[in-house]
Amino acid sequence: MAAIQDIHEAPAHAGAKAGFFALALGSIGVVYGDIGTSPLYAFREAMVAASGGPAGIDPANVFGVLSLILWTLTIIVTLKYVVVLLRADNHGEGGTLTLLALAQHALGRAVPVVTLIGALGAALFFGDALITPAISVLSAVEGLKLVTNALDPYILPVTTGIILGLFLIQRRGTAAVARWFGPLTLIWFAVMAVGGALQILQDPSILSAISPLHALRFLQDNGTVGLVALGSVFLAVTGAEALYADLGHFGRRPIQAAWLVVAFPSLALNYLGQGVLVLNAPEKIENPFFLLYPDWALLPVVMLATIATIIASQAVITGAYSLTSQAIRLRLLPRMRVLHTSAEHAGQIFMPAVNAMLLVGVLMLVLLFGSSSRLASAYGIAVTGTMVVTALLAIIVLRCHWRWPLWAALGLMVPFLAVDLVFLGANMMKVFDGGVVPLLIAGAVIVLMRGWMRGTTLLEDKAQRSDVPLKLILDRLEKEPPTLVAGTGVYLTAQPDLAPVSLMHMLKHFKALHAHNVILTIITADVPRVPDDERIDMVEINSLFRRVTMRFGYMEEPNVPHGLGLCRKLGWKFDIMSTSFLLSRRALRPASSSAMPAWQRALFFVLSRNATNASDYFHIPAGLVVEIGAQVNL
Repeated sequence: MAAIQDIHEAPAHAGAKAGFFALALGSIGVVYGDIGTSPLYAFREAMVAASGGPAGIDPANVFGVLSLILWTLTIIVTLKYVVVLLRADNHGEGGTLTLLALAQHALGRAVPVVTLIGALGAALFFGDALITPAISVLSAVEGLKLVTNALDPYILPVTTGIILGLFLIQRRGTAAVARWFGPLTLIWFAVMAVGGALQILQDPSILSAISPLHALRFLQDNGTVGLVALGSVFLAVTGAEALYADLGHFGRRPIQAAWLVVAFPSLALNYLGQGVLVLNAPEKIENPFFLLYPDWALLPVVMLATIATIIASQAVITGAYSLTSQAIRLRLLPRMRVLHTSAEHAGQIFMPAVNAMLLVGVLMLVLLFGSSSRLASAYGIAVTGTMVVTALLAIIVLRCHWRWPLWAALGLMVPFLAVDLVFLGANMMKVFDGGVVPLLIAGAVIVLMRGWMRGTTLLEDKAQRSDVPLKLILDRLEKEPPTLVAGTGVYLTAQPDLAPVSLMHMLKHFKALHAHNVILTIITADVPRVPDDERIDMVEINSLFRRVTMRFGYMEEPNVPHGLGLCRKLGWKFDIMSTSFLLSRRALRPASSSAMPAWQRALFFVLSRNATNASDYFHIPAGLVVEIGAQVNL
């Protein structure tokens, strides 16, 4: 482990504005909200898979399942994420797409196979983002039927109402309530720990489940049934990926402390307590979590569980916004509308299109499956798949980016990869029992990403072949100077060596140019954030033109006016009120022959038409934008 110390520390900015304990408390609510609600259903589903019901409860199975859960939490969460991956950051940021950016940087180019692996990880996360709110809220509300059977018919309506309310408030932002996430989730972990500890006191022998021998014996004795149960055991670590994805928000040490001091001990106590309960009263396997508590505490615990699942769902929804935003900047998805919900925190965003798709998907899952037990069969595949992707990308980053010897990179990550693959195989046994749902969701997202990447690549290749080199135009303008008008014209282009279509149309139709002209190219860097003093590169081409390259990190909002304002430090007196931004808008038409299949081309056309226009995406004032269209056959 000593070699890992060379990997970058978590960011300084994570702790600059808040103290260590405040960050640790915040991480309890955001980072561990999802995994903190797993005890609602994980042990129950694993025991049902292992035993088939109350009549089949075998003490050996109880000890075996508990041992599997505890060691899964230890190996995957504690060792893989808390100890290892939290150190593998990109300037303080973590997550699947962060590893993809690091891998692409290390390889020096976008290798299709590596890009596809990263896109698959992102696609699987969207499947997780749909299932998490559905199963978490359902499992909490189902506790109502333990209060009284008369509430059973209201479980689905109440769940639907909570989910509708959760998604409808997203537009208003969560800054006002987010400060309560940490304290409320801390109370939730305390309640879980107390409920479990009281049961353990009745039968301390349950502590022997800590021994891995029970887990090994369970898998050896149960064959296929053991593998099926292993797939349900993995429900205990759903949400583990959030440890890595939220690294930039809280920093490595606060996340590690919150896990080791609060989350892990509370989860372990609760699972062991559920084990004691089921050993003493097998019929309570129907809902062992809520039955840990006396009747007088049942309703308050159900209410607290509902709040905890709402917090967990909020973290996943916010994660979907962030991941989509990163995917757009890494050119995996078309531009989408992004709204900021907080003036103080740039990372708090709302994406209407993503929110609408998540709402429809979550409600469909709730109504289609109807119970958390049925949804549990659909859960797991997306999470295990994401973890496999993370391990594969980590090997590439360790070997190519941090220049580890191949044996060291493989020696560190292959054992974790092997564990992930075992769990993936166990979960794949549930494909025909609901597990196909996350695969279909991920498949649909991959089709969208693949279609978008293929279409944009073909458009760029076509531009390289057909567009006019900028140097040729500049040479011609020196020989035949155009009519000049006052002000500045900024031409946005992805190909700085080629003449923008909008520039060609200005010369062709208006026979005039502005007195000052800028060829502006915006680049997404392979780091999360770019300092202002490294954001701008400016080169004066001649008396009429200058070339400006503007760099933004893949986690930043690209703000062109702000970037151009930085040019003043480089000697250019930029005045936005006398500036026109000239954008090229492509009108796509089907060509008689195309390198894309007809269905994929049609998909790309739909995505292009619905993409957010460049002026909104780059925060350019609408009154300063001139769009000039051009038809392109593809």
